[in-house]
Amino acid sequence: MPPRGVQLTIQDRHVMMDNGILQVTLSNPEGIVTGIRYNGIDNLLEVLNDESNRGYWDLVWSTPGTTGTTGIFDVIKGTSFEVIVESEEQVELSFTRSWDPSQEGKLVPLKIDKRFVMLRGCSGFYSYAIYEHLQEWPGFNLGETRIAFKLRKDKFHYMAVADNRQRYMPLPDDRLSPRGLALTYPEAVLLVNPVEPEFKGEVDDKYQYSSENKDNRVHGWICMDPPVGFWKITPSNEFRTGGPLKQNLTSHVGPTTLAVFLSAHYSGEDLVPKFEAGEAWKKVFGPVFMYFNSAMVGDEPLSLWEDAKKQMEIEVQSWPYSFPASEDYQKSDQRGNVSGRLLVKDRFVSDDYISANGAYVGLAPPGDVGSWQRECKDYQFWSKADENGYFSINEIRTGNYNLYAWVPGFIGDYRYDVVITITSGCDIDTGDLVFDPPRDGPTLWEIGIPDRSAAEFYIPDPNPLYINKLYVNHPDRFRQYGLWEKYAELYPNGDLVYTVGASDYTKDWFFAQVTRKKDDNTYQRTTWQIKFKLDSVDQNGIYKLRVALASASVSELQVRVNDPKANLVFSSGLIGKDNSIARHGIHGLYWLYNIDVGGARLVQGDNTLFLTQPRSTSPFQGIMYDYIRFEGPSASSI
Repeated sequence: MPPRGVQLTIQDRHVMMDNGILQVTLSNPEGIVTGIRYNGIDNLLEVLNDESNRGYWDLVWSTPGTTGTTGIFDVIKGTSFEVIVESEEQVELSFTRSWDPSQEGKLVPLKIDKRFVMLRGCSGFYSYAIYEHLQEWPGFNLGETRIAFKLRKDKFHYMAVADNRQRYMPLPDDRLSPRGLALTYPEAVLLVNPVEPEFKGEVDDKYQYSSENKDNRVHGWICMDPPVGFWKITPSNEFRTGGPLKQNLTSHVGPTTLAVFLSAHYSGEDLVPKFEAGEAWKKVFGPVFMYFNSAMVGDEPLSLWEDAKKQMEIEVQSWPYSFPASEDYQKSDQRGNVSGRLLVKDRFVSDDYISANGAYVGLAPPGDVGSWQRECKDYQFWSKADENGYFSINEIRTGNYNLYAWVPGFIGDYRYDVVITITSGCDIDTGDLVFDPPRDGPTLWEIGIPDRSAAEFYIPDPNPLYINKLYVNHPDRFRQYGLWEKYAELYPNGDLVYTVGASDYTKDWFFAQVTRKKDDNTYQRTTWQIKFKLDSVDQNGIYKLRVALASASVSELQVRVNDPKANLVFSSGLIGKDNSIARHGIHGLYWLYNIDVGGARLVQGDNTLFLTQPRSTSPFQGIMYDYIRFEGPSASSI
């Protein structure tokens, strides 16, 4: 028998979509998901919660001139409801909320149109929204927007974010005193007396389950009895901000599952879009897919994760979707494509062009070189180049873009200087593009791998009192709580000293240059040393120190040469608010500094670079290095 058509039931306070596989109930006209009936379970959402706290779109906003990332938390409640499509094949519902001057200062000046879509034969439903700011409306800042689902804590106990990041999770009750003890910040809780004793002594922290956008395609929860999966699938990153490496929350104790579209996590205020009065703006967030699957009793419930991954691939292949009714969502025939090849030219690595193997190549709004990682208002489209540097970026919305790229193994950013205009149906071939990464002279020494992460450096074992068992003997060992405290244990008196040619950065270079906590609970600056030998020195030459940072949190990098009390060779000034040290991120935003070092500062034989991080009022201030390189003068044969 063919699957049953979609049925719509409209009541005074609720609207129900039902396709025979699942039934979704939303409040009328607010558009809050209050119920999901599936596979014999009357509601997958937390029935103990108020109806307004089960499945909802939300945002955080603030008035113009406000600094920081916080603001007014707003669960978006529609004030008018409309049926956009009603047929046996599809139901699409709209819940809208507008704005007028009487709400100034009380409500974000946006028109928001939330859409919910159910298709025949489809084991799930879709949601997307159109946000619009009219030119005549006042300005505002948008700190965050997302969809949140709160699942039943008596049903969903197993969470999966990736193949190697899944586990049974504690209950929300375990996080509350006296069962839980809040640690240095409230998101991190030590489980002192959890309901299930197996979790005793572990730390729970939602930031331990963050993912980069490029990896954040499917995550969710499994109920073991009956075996049911609740999954959030994001088929495209085009509507997310900050590019492929931007990290966002996924699922965490609640049980909670999020679809984060815009946030300042792991970036800080740089990724808070600020809209001015007179600035018209419109953006489509989504659609994302809420997918539900089930297994027969007796089957392996974890097979639901494998099935969810397959469904994610189906959704990705189906993008852009053909079914959304809003004209603001561009279909495939309205979009365009760009392809080409990226090559790298570095004469100190090879006389020939080097294929940009694995390069991240993307289209983002026109801007400066590298501006894509702080771009947070419009759309971005990214792909990875193959081993020969060929790339193809498909299904791009119409508009004007720059093409940006960065290449693992090389420092710096590439931008194609010609603005690319995407028109419906276009197929643009850029031909061969050549990236000249920053380079003046030969490499005298280097530390780390230029990959925008500090993961290759020394990451200590966690304090056994504060572990998450998932990350024991795990490639993501940096996700353990409290690693910043280990620096003072390893270096109680003096700071890190790294000797080029003798030290090993995987063992001898701590992953973050943090402050040192003292016995009186104050914190002190740290100065790291890099010791290196030069067989000869060009006294008149200019040497180049390249310092690529993977993260900066209310910190400063100061560089001195051969005398820790000498005048500064370089200061970054106060930089960064990405808070990646506290949030186990191993990277935040990327910074690159190209520092001239006059040969007169150097000596034949033993030299020392002093790297000082002087800002020291908290344990979370510091920098993570990505890669450091010292180059000889360009004409030198040293």
